[in-house]
Amino acid sequence: MTSADKDETVTQSDRYGIGDVTGALRLLTRLPLPASDVIPGPAAAWAWPVAGLVVGSLAALVGVIALPLGAGVAAALVLGAQAMMTGAMHEDGLADTFDGLWGGWDRARRLAIMKDSHIGTYGVMALLVVGLVRWSALTALLTAGAWWAVVVVAALSRAPMAVLMAALPNARGAGLAQSVGRVPALAAGVAVAIGLGAALVLGAAGFMAVLAVVVVVAALAATARAKIGGQTGDICGASQQLSEAVALSVLAAML
Repeated sequence: MTSADKDETVTQSDRYGIGDVTGALRLLTRLPLPASDVIPGPAAAWAWPVAGLVVGSLAALVGVIALPLGAGVAAALVLGAQAMMTGAMHEDGLADTFDGLWGGWDRARRLAIMKDSHIGTYGVMALLVVGLVRWSALTALLTAGAWWAVVVVAALSRAPMAVLMAALPNARGAGLAQSVGRVPALAAGVAVAIGLGAALVLGAAGFMAVLAVVVVVAALAATARAKIGGQTGDICGASQQLSEAVALSVLAAML
């Protein structure tokens, strides 16, 4: 067996395995993990909802522990814990997306705004409105004792990122999304299956949450395609935040 054959064997044996999960956690979180020189490829995108399960479980634990302080305080701490674990990368993507898509007058200007580290009025309003929606829904869910919804939604909301990176071209040709590469359809399909599986455990409420996510992500994808010609890491981050907001809202209304 040649060296190339051995490399291919390692790649194939680790595909859809624990290596992809740890790679997803390194990419999407700031959790303390053993250092590695291995950069997760696009086929590892199937594990992004699994990384969401980890983040959601830890955040739900924070919420349960803090619940004696009141549901509102616990919900705020859940949001804070999630942001700390992910380095607020999805929140940053949400702000940059709204600043860029609605603050620029042409494709080049929109992409330049999204790359700028400064935050504008559209970004502030997006963080404020989406954050309030998430907090309000979480408060209602924690009041009802439905802490497990945090775990389910954390998985469901990360599946659209894989779908966007499979369905749309990279608009910038640089950045995190470009470095990851075009996600294979199979990997995106597995990510969707995991997200769906987590949501449908909740029955009709989970099904309605999935429908709400599909509508919101489809609208975001169409807007991004029209305004900048595809997806970026910021667009993917925005999809997670918007998906989480609508899914939590639907579950809060139905559970």
